[in-house]
Amino acid sequence: MSHWPAAYGDIAVRRRFSIDNTARRGQDGVMSETSFWHPQGPMATAKNDEIIFVRGEGSHLWTDDGRKMFDAGASLWYANIGHGDQRITEAVRRQMAQLEGFHSFGNFATPITKKLTDKIVEIAPLGPDAKVFLGSGGSDAIDTAAKLARRYFTATGEPNRRILISREHAYHGLHGFGTALGWMPAMRAGYGDLDPDILRASATDVDDVEKVIMNAGPELVAAFFCEPVIGAGGAIFPGEDYLHRVRELCRRHGILFVADEVITGFGRTGEWFASERWDLQPDMITFAKGVTSGYLPVGGVVISPKVCRPFWEDGSTELFKHGLTYSGHATCAAAGVANIEVIESDGLLERVRHLEPLMADGLRSLSDHPAVAEVRAGAGLIGSVLTHDADASERFYQAMLNEGVVSRKIGADGRGMQFSPPFVMTDDELDWLVGATRRALDQV
Repeated sequence: MSHWPAAYGDIAVRRRFSIDNTARRGQDGVMSETSFWHPQGPMATAKNDEIIFVRGEGSHLWTDDGRKMFDAGASLWYANIGHGDQRITEAVRRQMAQLEGFHSFGNFATPITKKLTDKIVEIAPLGPDAKVFLGSGGSDAIDTAAKLARRYFTATGEPNRRILISREHAYHGLHGFGTALGWMPAMRAGYGDLDPDILRASATDVDDVEKVIMNAGPELVAAFFCEPVIGAGGAIFPGEDYLHRVRELCRRHGILFVADEVITGFGRTGEWFASERWDLQPDMITFAKGVTSGYLPVGGVVISPKVCRPFWEDGSTELFKHGLTYSGHATCAAAGVANIEVIESDGLLERVRHLEPLMADGLRSLSDHPAVAEVRAGAGLIGSVLTHDADASERFYQAMLNEGVVSRKIGADGRGMQFSPPFVMTDDELDWLVGATRRALDQV
């Protein structure tokens, strides 16, 4: 059995195909130890056992030893428009030739940064007066939303509202707030209680959410963090009824509803945001990943006019003392603008809507396999095939690699195999992927 963590680190798992890369071998022919500390990587084994990708195109990747691999997870959920799109490359090149970047603190800005935030406001379901706070990724976005929730209530005369509530199986990144808001045990182990004012509620039971709120004292709760579809925690869709009832519960008690759309944003559920598909009317939306399809690191928060008002209204002296060095970075913003334009011009939202039932049917067709315990699918291009135990899941992962499919294990117990392919996946590629998955299951 592998010693790799159940839900993460799989991408560098021990591989069964050989490497012939002299650049990484010493004079004695022995593989040299990497200097790169892999995120979520068990470095005692990963240091001499890396999978190196050297090229990408569409839904495929190529390794340094020449293997062509299908990217079933769109990397970490983000390669929405696929790999190697030269329109993004050209947009980034043009911006870097003009002005690579300058900080955005105080009142500095660049035209491309303003263009990106304008485009995000235009497509986000929070109205034309919403604002966008930019950072470098999803974990930045969660930290921003958590701090702003508390700062908002201080600015509006309720400084005792400090409690943040998130859900079992939740994953909200790995910064300080994200670690504390996430409830996958492996992500929290060894760090202590980072924030005692963060509570856990059920991912699927509204009555439990209400109980947690009432026990805490609703007048002390600042925000509820909710992934419309739980991603890394196991591809769990709680259903529209749960989402709507929790949203109404928050509204009734004056609690901010934060939709974590780092995974679901920018088309993965067939709309620009899952909040639009399921009419969630959040107070804040966190985003990252699909905003640039991973071509450059960008994340942020779309903030409703209600939350902006204490800081933006004329005469206000309130200041949200928060920011990141690369907030609004010009070249990263150029990638974001170009990516949104590609999604629009290539009709990729419509493509996701077309693929959603096909992928759901394809994955569900695997339910009859004796190695399969459960299939989760049907909420956009997000799915998972679960085996019966962790040992079987490890064999499943290895078998998928053998079949030329790169994915990852998800869920707290690591029994789920992630399926979140790029939007540019063809119907034929989907058929091949389902067939390859069945062949991998046969090996299990």
